[in-house]
Amino acid sequence: MDRTVAPYGLTHAQYSVLASLHAMTEHAAAPTQRELADFVGLTPIYVSKLIRSLESAGNLIRMPDPADSRAVRLALSEGGRERVVAARDAVRKLDRELTKPLGEPEGEMARGFTNVLKALIQYHQKMGDQS
Repeated sequence: MDRTVAPYGLTHAQYSVLASLHAMTEHAAAPTQRELADFVGLTPIYVSKLIRSLESAGNLIRMPDPADSRAVRLALSEGGRERVVAARDAVRKLDRELTKPLGEPEGEMARGFTNVLKALIQYHQKMGDQS
C-alpha cells in the first residue's frame, strides 16, 4: 500500500486519513479530529500527528469548531481532494489485483473473506475490552 500511494506523496496512514475525510465530507459537515479518528480506527493522538503533517503539506485545513472551543473541524483543501481522488484510483486497482484470486473485491469469496476478518476483529476487540 505504501508503494501504491507514495507517488502521490502519501504514506498508507496519511492516505487512510485523507480518504476517510473525503468520504465523511462528501455528504456531511466537516468532522472533528475526534470523529475522524473514530471513523479511521486510529488513536486520536496518532491522527493529530498525521493531520499536522497533512496540513503542512497543504492537503487539509483545520478550522475552529464554533460550538466547542476545544475541538477542531477538518476539511480537505482543493489539492488534498485532487490528491486523494487520484490515489484512490491507484488503491482500487491494487485492491482488484490483490483480490483477483478471490473473484476481485465484489466477488462472493472476497465478501466472505472480508466478513470473516471483520468477525475476528470484533472478537478480539471484545476480548480486549474484557481484559
